[in-house]
Amino acid sequence: MEIRQECGPLLKQINDEMRKNANNALRTKDLTLTQLEALIQLEQAPEGQHSLKELEQILHVAQSTAAGIMSRLEQKGYVEGFGDAGDRRIKLVRITPAGVECVRTALHHRAEAEERLLSGLTEAERNIFYMLLQKVRNSL
Repeated sequence: MEIRQECGPLLKQINDEMRKNANNALRTKDLTLTQLEALIQLEQAPEGQHSLKELEQILHVAQSTAAGIMSRLEQKGYVEGFGDAGDRRIKLVRITPAGVECVRTALHHRAEAEERLLSGLTEAERNIFYMLLQKVRNSL
């Protein structure tokens, strides 16, 4: 009987290791991966801001979770919350200069981690690997 190779466990092991390394690196800045993703989304947004409702949808979290993430980021000085001038029911969040600097540093570290991940592959293999990952993701 032929033993079938399964990629699921390998993908999980890679993901777990990368998350562990990222969380260890972010711990020095007292951040989590979810908090960093929120900062990245804000940094890339027009005017560096989103409504709390938009962040809830982008991050795929509940309203209370999004509010908690933003509250912790605000305490750290990475974002500022304020009300919409036209509709006081809408809460907006804007990234601060400290938040922008945090994102830039974190993205640099993420690029280094990805380089370590792919270090055993040639450039051609990296391109094939990336195309295959996209193909698998698109089939889900």
